[in-house]
Amino acid sequence: MTTLSGHIGFLGFGHMGEAIAAGMLRQGIVTAEQLLACDPDEARIAAAEALAIKAVSSGEELIKNCDTLLLAVKPQMMEEALAPLFCALRPGLRVISVMAGISIARLQQFFGTEARILRVMPNTPALSGAGAAGLAPGDNCDEADIAFASAIFESVGIVEVLPESLLDGVTALSGSGPAYFFYMTECLIEAAVNRGVPEEVAARLAAQTLFGAGKLLVESGEGPDLLRERVTSKGGTTFAALESMREADFAAVIHNAFEAAEKRSRELGNS
Repeated sequence: MTTLSGHIGFLGFGHMGEAIAAGMLRQGIVTAEQLLACDPDEARIAAAEALAIKAVSSGEELIKNCDTLLLAVKPQMMEEALAPLFCALRPGLRVISVMAGISIARLQQFFGTEARILRVMPNTPALSGAGAAGLAPGDNCDEADIAFASAIFESVGIVEVLPESLLDGVTALSGSGPAYFFYMTECLIEAAVNRGVPEEVAARLAAQTLFGAGKLLVESGEGPDLLRERVTSKGGTTFAALESMREADFAAVIHNAFEAAEKRSRELGNS
């Protein structure tokens, strides 16, 4: 297991920041003494202190005392959050950003051309240690920077290293992806309830089915097409359901949703 050195400062300690910090501590890749947090919300500071993480009162103090800055503020709050850091910037600082849509080039304008900037697109299952993240390193980053950032996000799931040009697609795939499965689960529950299944029973069965299918897909090492074929008997119930989906052009619904999310990610990056 990789052990990380130096101090990591969280600028913004929302639920994602808390999940990442808790994951690193749980996996033992850092100690609480290596972590710092800065957030204007007293409840979020209390969450940091509950993990024995030191809270600092300003962004300036944070950046002076960390070797790696992890940006976890809302994209629309970026300029306000970064302004207090300006007087304390150091050349060559390592910056890891989980801000959706904010490009490395845009961050480089603020932190300087020598800053080592990595963009990461995590997703909400990181809150349960089952996240999926896309990681894009800037031109100034070396293998050690990539390994450092990868270790952070591997503590709450899996990481794939990709060019930044593919992050909008990753946003549409795994960043927004959990909501697609949640929505399908909602629809399955509603359909079952409409047929007389008690809602609490339908909810438990649907959630376990989603969990079990994902677990089987991850652990079997087999493709979704093969697993689908194995559960689909010609002329059976699953076959009938899938034929109905094909007739409704379910694939087009998914492709259109993917494209809409990808387009919106690009728009956010340009705003």
